[in-house]
Amino acid sequence: MADKRDYYEVMGVPKNATEDEIKKAYRKLAKKYHPDLNPGDKKAEEKFKELNEAYEVLSDKDKKARYDQFGHAGVDPNFGGGAGGGSPFTGDIDLGDIFNSFFGGFGGGARSVNPNAPRRGGDTETVVNISFEEAAKGCKKTVSYDRVEACPDCGGTGAAKGTSAKTCPNCGGTGQVRVSQRTPFGVVQTARTCDRCGGVGKVIDTPCRTCGGTGRVRRKKTVEINIPAGVDNEQVLNVGGQGNSGINGGPAGDLHVYVNVRPHPLFERRGNDVWFEMPITFTQAALGAEVVVPTIDGRVSYAVREGTQPGDVFKLKGK
Repeated sequence: MADKRDYYEVMGVPKNATEDEIKKAYRKLAKKYHPDLNPGDKKAEEKFKELNEAYEVLSDKDKKARYDQFGHAGVDPNFGGGAGGGSPFTGDIDLGDIFNSFFGGFGGGARSVNPNAPRRGGDTETVVNISFEEAAKGCKKTVSYDRVEACPDCGGTGAAKGTSAKTCPNCGGTGQVRVSQRTPFGVVQTARTCDRCGGVGKVIDTPCRTCGGTGRVRRKKTVEINIPAGVDNEQVLNVGGQGNSGINGGPAGDLHVYVNVRPHPLFERRGNDVWFEMPITFTQAALGAEVVVPTIDGRVSYAVREGTQPGDVFKLKGK
């Protein structure tokens, strides 16, 4: 099978070719390489045989589907039949082995995942409420939230004190078991998560009462966070390593803090600027006046020029 050309390449059509396109390509090439039109031409004869083999597969929906999934192995009647041949697909087929035969050259094939390898904990989240001024100036806040931690009584093993987890007898500690299924291709073996251990590769005869054998408990956590100046409403701050604890010694996840900035009765934020609508009298606008303007830094005096019109904008730099 290793010497066979790709059937789509033989027929000169793409893999998404329609039934009519495949048929037209066959007729065109059949005329070109037919032995009657190329008497004594061994090369043309071989091309014609190759073309017929490709058309026989690609013109049949079932064969084409098997070829698209497994390549030549999916349509070779001798594949899996043993040394003596036999009926098509009578041997045991391991889909993982087929995948490795095609892609195994890139880094040594598929690798099973160790169920006891260290894994990073999941992220968690909370909300912090701050004032308009705190958002502008920055501040420190203490937040409380729930996170998953290793059980303090069993140390995260899930087994009661004085006992320990054992290697799962069903999967041998791999966390997966092989299942054989009879299909049109023969007996196909696939791997699935072990029902007994749930994929962790270990079983606990005497589970910890505190965590129920999970090795993890949900606890209230309190942490102080720095909120930077200029933080915006609904902005998310990431606090590394304060999320759910890792598994099998893996690192903890992160804490995502959603910032909720309470609206101010006087000020409005537009980008990084603070806006304030200042009411003044007609006389102050016409003749000019010294007024007191509130800012996030406190009250400041400002000289309103004479002839000020409604809607005029004055800027206080740095305020």
